[in-house]
Amino acid sequence: QVQLMESGGGLVQAGGSLRLSCAASRRVFSINRMGWYRQAPGKQRALVANIASGGNTNYADSVKGRFTISRDNANTVYLQMNSLKPEDTAVYYCNADRITYYSGNIAYDNWGQGTQVTVSS
Repeated sequence: QVQLMESGGGLVQAGGSLRLSCAASRRVFSINRMGWYRQAPGKQRALVANIASGGNTNYADSVKGRFTISRDNANTVYLQMNSLKPEDTAVYYCNADRITYYSGNIAYDNWGQGTQVTVSS
């Protein structure tokens, strides 16, 4: 079973930037859509942005114009976060909606362990 390995979280002041990365722990045949979700204390996990294998992207309204999602190959996704606000503080989770293995097996709704992003005012 492949793992999604996240990195790049941390503490930053409001107005600052962070870049999150998420990579599959080993090569797989394909990953359909990869994305980032976040969960703040006392709130439900919510979509931040996602990107399909073909490059089509979706963003939450609250991050449009500030965050950019990208993929540099089939198995790695990035989230560039600029102009960060205190309300962006949350645990950020990487998601891969469908992973196809070389064996032909398919795994749905795959999640990373999460990385903390804290924005101070």
